[in-house]
Amino acid sequence: MLELDSLHRRFGDVVALDGLSFAVPAGEVFGFLGPNGSGKSTTMRAVLRLVALDGGEVRWNGHTYGFEACRRIGYMPEERGLYPGMRVIDQIVYLARLHGMAHPAAVAAATSWLERLGVAERAGDKVEALSLGNQQRVQLAAALVHDPDLLVLDEPFSGLDPVGVDDLATVLSERARAGATVLFSSHQLDLVEHLCESVAIVSRGRCVATGSVRDLVRGGHPRLVVGVDGDSTGAWAATLTGVEVARNDHGRLRLVLADGVDPQSVLQTAMAHGRVEHFAFESRRLSEVFLEAVGEPVDAGAVPA
Repeated sequence: MLELDSLHRRFGDVVALDGLSFAVPAGEVFGFLGPNGSGKSTTMRAVLRLVALDGGEVRWNGHTYGFEACRRIGYMPEERGLYPGMRVIDQIVYLARLHGMAHPAAVAAATSWLERLGVAERAGDKVEALSLGNQQRVQLAAALVHDPDLLVLDEPFSGLDPVGVDDLATVLSERARAGATVLFSSHQLDLVEHLCESVAIVSRGRCVATGSVRDLVRGGHPRLVVGVDGDSTGAWAATLTGVEVARNDHGRLRLVLADGVDPQSVLQTAMAHGRVEHFAFESRRLSEVFLEAVGEPVDAGAVPA
């Protein structure tokens, strides 16, 4: 388990981390979300010991650790961290060797990951000759080549086409099932909601929400989707009290119920106005959880990086 305990970090007058705390269980894909300037990248660099903390500590399996233990971490920064003039295969082998792998094992692992990520045919090319998407695949191979126990990935899906996104999502799920801990940030909330078991949402250097995706989207006020046959305007809902009509999809209303409102009373009101063709509870989207937690607008499928 990766534990972040009351992390503090200031850069001059800028407070990057302000008592940030959350834990990432082993064997789980964990999403790390927050708007620009919220402290995500600083947090990830602190895990790698690339940023010194003013207070708090990072623990791995219950213990603090030094640079030597960082060899068991796979890291991918948001910015490109590759040598543009170096051949792809040479670069991955070199980075694997820095993690302590013997040369034959490094070559075998580098070749295997380049094949797995769909860039084996570019192994002899310089990185600068690759498209941005293929550079991203190579950078992912560099993070995975030494079979790390902990993966820390900053916007790993950026620049990938849909096939690449699916390939990486599969790899991350497989690594988690094998026992690795996977922490990644992403602005693609639909993907995070589908892939992650749990998330942490940060704002202004603090954790403002954390927990399982299932629990977070089920929280908040109850929501119903109700449709009455023949009423495309949703006029039947005008008599309801303590109920907000969040959206009307051609007569199928998405309703948000205030505390204490009985869903059965909503059903009875709908039935009094006609035949109810649809009645179901609905969970929030993760984008709504994000908006509520950080108090900033966000598109339905994305949050700021």
